[in-house]
Amino acid sequence: MTTTHGFELLKKACIAELHTEARLYRHRKTGAELLSLVNDDENKSFGINFRTPPTNSTGVAHIMEHSVLCGSRKYPAKEPFVELLKGSLKTFLNAFTYPDKTCYPLASQNTQDFYNLIDVYMDATLHPLISRHTFEQEGWHYELENLEAPLVYKGVVFNEMKGAYSSPDGLLDEYTQQAVFPNHTYGFDSGGNPRHIPDLTYEQFKAFHQTCYHPSNARIYFYGDDDPDTRLRLMNDYLQAFERLAVESDIPLQPPFTAPRRVRHPFAATEAAGKSMLTVSWLLSETTAVETTMALGILSYILVGTPASPLRKRLLDSGLGEDLTGGGANGHLRQIYFSTGMKGVAADNVNRVEALIQEILADLAENGIDPEMIEAAMNTLEFRLREQNTGSFPRGLALMLGTLNVWLYGGDPFRALAFEESLDGIKSQLAANPAFFQTLIKRYLLDNPHRVAVILTPDSELQQREEAAEKQHLAEVKAGLSRADLQAVIDNTKALKKLQETPDPPEALAAIPHLSLDDIDKQNKPIPIEVQTEQNVEILYHDLFTNGIVYLDLGFNLRALPQELLPYVSLFSDALTEIGTEKEDFVKLSQRIGRKTGGIWSTYFISTCQNRAESAVWLFVRSKATMAQVDDLLAILRDLLLTTNFDNRERFRQMVLEEKAGKEAGLIPGGHGIVSSRLQAHFSEAAWLSEEMGGLNNLFFVRRLAREVEENWPAVLEKLETIRRILLNRNAMMCNITLNAANQATFRPKLIRFLGDIPDAPVELARWMPTPLPPFEGLSIPAQVNYVGKGTNIFNLGYRMHGSIFVIQNYLRSTWLWEKVRVQGGAYGGFSSFDQHAGLFTFLSYRDPNLLDTLAVYDQTANFLRRLDLSRAELSKSIIGTISGIDAYRLPDAKGRTSMVRHLTGYTDEVRQKIR
Repeated sequence: MTTTHGFELLKKACIAELHTEARLYRHRKTGAELLSLVNDDENKSFGINFRTPPTNSTGVAHIMEHSVLCGSRKYPAKEPFVELLKGSLKTFLNAFTYPDKTCYPLASQNTQDFYNLIDVYMDATLHPLISRHTFEQEGWHYELENLEAPLVYKGVVFNEMKGAYSSPDGLLDEYTQQAVFPNHTYGFDSGGNPRHIPDLTYEQFKAFHQTCYHPSNARIYFYGDDDPDTRLRLMNDYLQAFERLAVESDIPLQPPFTAPRRVRHPFAATEAAGKSMLTVSWLLSETTAVETTMALGILSYILVGTPASPLRKRLLDSGLGEDLTGGGANGHLRQIYFSTGMKGVAADNVNRVEALIQEILADLAENGIDPEMIEAAMNTLEFRLREQNTGSFPRGLALMLGTLNVWLYGGDPFRALAFEESLDGIKSQLAANPAFFQTLIKRYLLDNPHRVAVILTPDSELQQREEAAEKQHLAEVKAGLSRADLQAVIDNTKALKKLQETPDPPEALAAIPHLSLDDIDKQNKPIPIEVQTEQNVEILYHDLFTNGIVYLDLGFNLRALPQELLPYVSLFSDALTEIGTEKEDFVKLSQRIGRKTGGIWSTYFISTCQNRAESAVWLFVRSKATMAQVDDLLAILRDLLLTTNFDNRERFRQMVLEEKAGKEAGLIPGGHGIVSSRLQAHFSEAAWLSEEMGGLNNLFFVRRLAREVEENWPAVLEKLETIRRILLNRNAMMCNITLNAANQATFRPKLIRFLGDIPDAPVELARWMPTPLPPFEGLSIPAQVNYVGKGTNIFNLGYRMHGSIFVIQNYLRSTWLWEKVRVQGGAYGGFSSFDQHAGLFTFLSYRDPNLLDTLAVYDQTANFLRRLDLSRAELSKSIIGTISGIDAYRLPDAKGRTSMVRHLTGYTDEVRQKIR
């Protein structure tokens, strides 16, 4: 067996569909496995991953994930992770805790930076300091200011999970997993239940690292264009000091149920949101059965993945709830489970929803699934597999997480990468048996006794009871402590705060590897753009290699709309693809999109512009297809724009209720976004528009609209038709195309013919008057944590734009706000944002136990900057970290989209270079 740098080669293969050479190694001395993927992707990826199954809900795996990044043997600074965030060219740097694994992924386009990041992460995971103070800061501790003050809990993870447990949707997901796996490690919360986190001791915490974080329990991953030999040499240097250890971390199988079960839980709710939620879930197969996993994923997409999916549609058509719950098939554990249900359900309809799910599945298994739905699902999956479009998330890390779904449980990771075999196998089974997916429904759902219904019922007093119970418990703990014990808690509180406030020694910071400014490109990388005009339509072309896929955005200028119609834009844009046309109902339309394209969807774009008073406000119909599908794509787009049938009250009512439910579900997990939108709406037209079209004001509008659809549908329909009549006009239109030049020559004449069919009429831009908002506001939500924001327009205060503000913002985020709001305040996050076009500077916190203290931190920021004595090395790091954001890695479609946004906002290459 071949051995290189202490690693024996177990298997190698060419993964043709990924243009990748794959090699699987085992480290002889420790048994650590290493998967090495070599290709020409400059966005190199790495991850060290450990199996970390919990045995309780104290959140030990989650707290450990935070804590190992707070100083190590080689890098004894308080938080090397933050230093890397501050001054690296990383394209990704984070850590994840899953129900059975903890992952430390990173990515960078710069090879030296890539190896610097790996060095810090390897030392952090294998040789962390994890002091008691780190455990208390990141996990939990008692805090007491003086003998008369109340005893309180503090800790970053403690407050993070308080936020997680405040979200009904998040609770439903957690309770569903626990109900499916009641006799299993998945029956515990690896993130930590706030009620149980304080049960974790420092000794248990240390013992967890000594076993689960040993190389014998590790799976190491590389991807990209760096030298494969160097990968092995570096890893052997880290691992060779360890001896092999037998780590008991295997994930067992959940024993199957012999009969279905039901579980009920309360959730905190206001009177206004007092409806129930439920899921019905089934335990399916093991994820190591790759072809079966893929088939079940396709079945999930067929059943609930689109608005036209039969299970989804018939549940919504029932009117028993407002939106779907459950995510369909979950394939990130050792065993897949399928979950679906509804939210916004009246209490007396819960049983009817559960029965209806069974009825629909039985009908599909007996009478069949529309073949066009199956064809659409198969085409969609194949398009996604071949495109490998992971957005801003590095492609290599997406592949890593996919392989872990097999590799972590003793399966062959190559099977997870080489998708052709499984895809061909499913196609063959489907060709031999057109009822293939019906048999899957019968086998895995209808005839499967491992089924559980989880019902969440609203309780308007639950939050108050939980807060009272926590205060009472802490009061009892305090009452049981002697005066000396209390003084010890006070002394520990002071010691921890002093440690948090004490800066790292210069030599500790200097030890952390970093690049110099000389390593950074001085010039921005331009994105190719060619601007043309055809039939009064501005067309932007981006000559980029897209592997034969055309990315087409059709834009419509929303400045033509009267102000009173702006709140309807989001639902209007959804209706273009989800309500149907004169020739096809929305089911057939959705299936046609799935069968004939890579996807069509709608969105809107709003931004202040450079040196222009008016904002750029556009509705976009976005799409993608292979060159062979172009004719179908343009035909569908023509039907959407010209023949959408808005006169379908029942379908539009469903869309409104889904929109309402989605916005309400996002209030607690996305509270910082609500605060940010509301803050900025005071200061710019663009931000006011965002609030009207998607923020809190829009939630209130959607609630009113739900009633209006029932009471005065003709008035609603007239508004939708008015929006179409005004917007769908080629004199208020633009196109954005990302495609290589050779294919553009073929595509261009087809696009010109398409544009000739779009109505041609005069355009008159509307006048808008932003509605003033109260200067100081608070929003009450049923959550155990806060989201605190403050902001202003600094241009109005005399500031003139300069590139240094981004360096300042990066520095504040990674020092002052991190230390004061997160480390000392116990919030999960504290950060600032700056809109360079509008001059809006805002402070925000996330899952924050404080309110006034956080506002005080914001108010003290200017004094912090005035007193700051910043070394040249620290300044350079912050500049490098800022450039990292400017040079974010983008896939071709994202490059084309970014170039278009710069064009619309007047953010020219000259302005960008000046900022750089």
